[in-house]
Amino acid sequence: MNSPEDGAKAMPLEAAEKLILQWDSTASEDAREKMIFESERVEIDRYLLAVDEVRRSMSGVSLSDEDPRASSTIQIAMARLEDEFRNILITHTSPLEADSLAESTHSISESTYSFSESTHSFSESSTHHHPSDDHDVYGGDNDLVCDEAESSARRSSSGSINYRSTSSIREIDLVPAEAISDLRSIADRMISAGYMRECVQVYGSVRKSAVDANFRLLGVEKLSIGDVQRLEWDALEAKIRRWIRAARVCIRVLFASERRLCDQIFSGIETAIEDACFMETIKGPAIQLFNFAEAISISRRSPEKLFKILDLHDALMDLMPDIDTVFQMKTAESIRVQAAEILSRLGEAARGILSEFESAILREPSQVPVPGGTIHPLTRYVMNYISLISDYKQTMNDLIVSKPSTGSRYSGDPTIPDMEFSEFEGKTPLELHVIWITVILQFNLDGKSKHYRDASLAHLFLMNNVHYIVHKVKGSPELREMTGDDYLRKLTGKFRQAAMSYQRATWVKVLYCLRDEGLHVSGGFSSGISKSALRERFKTFNAMFEEVHRIQATWLIPENQLREELRISISEKLIPAYRSFLGRFRSHIENGRHPENYIKYTVEDLETAVLDFFEGFPVSPHLRRRSQ
Repeated sequence: MNSPEDGAKAMPLEAAEKLILQWDSTASEDAREKMIFESERVEIDRYLLAVDEVRRSMSGVSLSDEDPRASSTIQIAMARLEDEFRNILITHTSPLEADSLAESTHSISESTYSFSESTHSFSESSTHHHPSDDHDVYGGDNDLVCDEAESSARRSSSGSINYRSTSSIREIDLVPAEAISDLRSIADRMISAGYMRECVQVYGSVRKSAVDANFRLLGVEKLSIGDVQRLEWDALEAKIRRWIRAARVCIRVLFASERRLCDQIFSGIETAIEDACFMETIKGPAIQLFNFAEAISISRRSPEKLFKILDLHDALMDLMPDIDTVFQMKTAESIRVQAAEILSRLGEAARGILSEFESAILREPSQVPVPGGTIHPLTRYVMNYISLISDYKQTMNDLIVSKPSTGSRYSGDPTIPDMEFSEFEGKTPLELHVIWITVILQFNLDGKSKHYRDASLAHLFLMNNVHYIVHKVKGSPELREMTGDDYLRKLTGKFRQAAMSYQRATWVKVLYCLRDEGLHVSGGFSSGISKSALRERFKTFNAMFEEVHRIQATWLIPENQLREELRISISEKLIPAYRSFLGRFRSHIENGRHPENYIKYTVEDLETAVLDFFEGFPVSPHLRRRSQ
């Protein structure tokens, strides 16, 4: 142990004992009111020299031969140094500045979306748009969005953990250098005198209070696992975002700086006390911090929780090298183990939620047809959901290692669709799950389409929904890559088939009225056109078209381009057929009585009427007519 005054003469033992007794706070009011280490430097050094002298007089002396007076004096000195140690720590302990608590620049993007707790209805609750949806082509289709989460292990270039070289750790000075020197000189003497336990207790008590104060600044609450699990999900989402920010600061700044402070004060004195003081300071706060993530990892699973769990997983994965570094000592092994176990449980939770999400889609029970055959809320929810899964592709690829359970694994259960994995050679398990989700979504939609009494509307419903699936896949490069062009072509073919089925179900009967068969009569002197049959044919066409127009104007195709394309396709079949029929038989009607009762519409009237289709609004029962 070095003397505070290099080269100074030793203080006489009697003078040393006298000086120590002068600063006995139990015997002197003056000593109670003043602190030695707030005095002049020379006074501080004299007191330390006195302690050293008394300790020197006791060295080499057996316990039985120990001078009771010296022993009592050293106890008084240690009590005084303990008070001084505490006072220096308290004096230089204050909540960190805001810029010191700022997040590390190595951050993980956070999602800003929310899913409804009501998983059975798959209703959307976000108002965030996908970047590719600058034009809201689905009129109110608010896509759920998040930034892609980045996760990477940060280690030194040598590949081994190095406390000083971990680039994401940002240590700050918690105590000024002059105070560090005084704390070291006190700790050195207390430990040498056998007062290590008292030193640890004082240090841990003061520094833990400082950590607790910084926790409050960071918004880290004292919540038990039960408290966390009783919170509503909306409240929990905000706490998860706050926890991720706080955890980065706690591990990389706060705990790392506390570790550094222990190193500054106790390094070279006693390794055991260095570790003990650090654990005394941060063990409770570290458990408090990780209990929150642990509670989330073992909470009830539901689809809306997946992305926040993935955020937690990514954040913790990103912090693991720093956790291993800051808590590298053997006494902190339990903290490292707890963090690793939480990470593993978060991954298991994500896998379980994906599986439960697939089951929920398959079993989603709603049987009430959506009005107008528009896009079902289930379709929007599911496609937005898997778009977000694609944003977490890197993380999910690491977590999802098994293929989905399809119908073939349930002995041909007709309530579960099958999927031939051989068609998707080279796809990762995650990509197979994404494709499987679209398969079971279509399977569910096929079932829902059967609840429409009008076959045309059932086909329109399928066309709308499958087109939406195609639109979402094409609009996300990540999702398109995961799905693959072959499957995308298959989806595109399915929605086109639904469009053709709609046209056949609706327009074959209407166009059948415009055929020539059944209008001609022959034999004797009456060969020609049957005017009665022709009049009936015009009346039937008018009635059928008016009915189709009245009903299908209330049906809805929300996507502008698809709506326009289907109208064009209808017009390409309807208008030429009507124009030709009118051209061939108009004169036969106009030469008779009340032709306006039969030829009610011009070609232009029909062209205008087609523009009313699929707008989702009722129209007048009478078509707009131009003057004949």
